[in-house]
Amino acid sequence: MMNNAPTLATSSAALPPEGAQSALGRPSGGLVAPTLATSSAVLPPEGAQSALGRPSGGFSALARTRIKICGLTREQDVDAAVAAGVDAIGFVLYPRSLRCVTPERARELSRRLPPFVTPVLLVVNQPAQQTIDACTLIPNAVVQFHGDESPEDCLQATRGGARPYLRAARIPLGEAGGGFDLVKYVHEYSNAQAILLDAHVDGYGGAGKVFNWSLLPANVNAHLVLSGGLTAANVLGGILQVRPRCLSLAVDVSSGVEVSGPGNQGLKDPEKINQFVAAVRAADKQLEELVHVTPRELPTT
Repeated sequence: MMNNAPTLATSSAALPPEGAQSALGRPSGGLVAPTLATSSAVLPPEGAQSALGRPSGGFSALARTRIKICGLTREQDVDAAVAAGVDAIGFVLYPRSLRCVTPERARELSRRLPPFVTPVLLVVNQPAQQTIDACTLIPNAVVQFHGDESPEDCLQATRGGARPYLRAARIPLGEAGGGFDLVKYVHEYSNAQAILLDAHVDGYGGAGKVFNWSLLPANVNAHLVLSGGLTAANVLGGILQVRPRCLSLAVDVSSGVEVSGPGNQGLKDPEKINQFVAAVRAADKQLEELVHVTPRELPTT
């Protein structure tokens, strides 16, 4: 089950200085490509767009899948996520969540982030001023609305959309997911930077449940974030299934990279984080290999 790392032209500039560490802090000695099984989800849905929103006929390798790890509560977990190469870190400000942190604690943790790693503040049905105050503590944060907020609520809490925000769409589980009008939802929340897709369960948040990705519309004119029950074992299939349907795709994981066992909500496992990131990169590699392959040329089995 090993995928070989890509072969690059030899260059003296590619050789690290003797004794140097890699960019992620691991001892230098070569790159290891992730090992993952291929997925039948590689076939794009009929009528789907490419990853960059162009008519289907091949995937573009230019749109790398972005990665967000959510529900962090500890310094070491923030550091592990950054070392693994994620793009965003999520802090839950919803008091009823087992992963909740205060805005002050979120500010503490976000100070560990290097440039170009984005802090995201997850809120649920809280007053607009409360969200504005939290954002004042973390000026570069993106807001994630995960409750019943209307388009007007989102704009009010972000000062007319001056601060970027994500809007969660709660997709019903099972076949009922096919009745969710995502195209209409995207239109209603057109000011959102992206629409985050999560499973609709009691309460708020996906509770580690996976909705039926295949029931999503073939073409969605929006940037999407896939969430809900993602793990290193299933994220490859999710990316291959959803990415051809939208302008770009990111993935969001929380429970899927946590320490196993009850009572460990908010405690992340560095090994699971690295496995998840490797699985996402493997999915991108599969899509890249399909750049010049049209759907008619893809195998049917």
